[in-house]
Amino acid sequence: MASANDSKWQKDAADQNFDYMFKLLIIGNSSVGKTSFLFRYADDSFTSAFVSTVGIDFKVKTVFRQDKRVKLQIWDTAGQERYRTITTAYYRGAMGFLLMYDITNEESFNAVQDWIYQIKFHTTSSVPVILVGHKCDQESDRVVTTDQGATLARQLGTGRVAPSHHHPLLVALSPLYILSF
Repeated sequence: MASANDSKWQKDAADQNFDYMFKLLIIGNSSVGKTSFLFRYADDSFTSAFVSTVGIDFKVKTVFRQDKRVKLQIWDTAGQERYRTITTAYYRGAMGFLLMYDITNEESFNAVQDWIYQIKFHTTSSVPVILVGHKCDQESDRVVTTDQGATLARQLGTGRVAPSHHHPLLVALSPLYILSF
């Protein structure tokens, strides 16, 4: 875990109800489950009736990590190419990324390299990235193997998790995992 003196931890003087603030972005192709993941994590709710995110949205959740209150600002980005210029502006100041692909959609997995390029191009430092193979509850429709996800994460030097919005514990652990990456 990063130390309190690490530059990626920030304290906001306007809100003293936390010790540190951490800006985290969820990125990936459209329809990989970014919004459902965020709602499950932040509100412990799920609906299959989500519409595509237009531009960007965010939620805030405060968690405790090593006796410190950490305020997570988690940004949900639109995955469509037409919103890319809007969403990449939010990469600045991000302290971590959850790069999500859908295990039932090979195109979303193949796009991971492009998303990594976007992170490197639009950030000034090496920020932690966690590769998230999402929709693991749809195992019978899987087209991206667990080994493929693990191999890509190793090649990219990222962490890796494989949650499903139906499994709240795995969803809850994903943003916390990036705090220690």
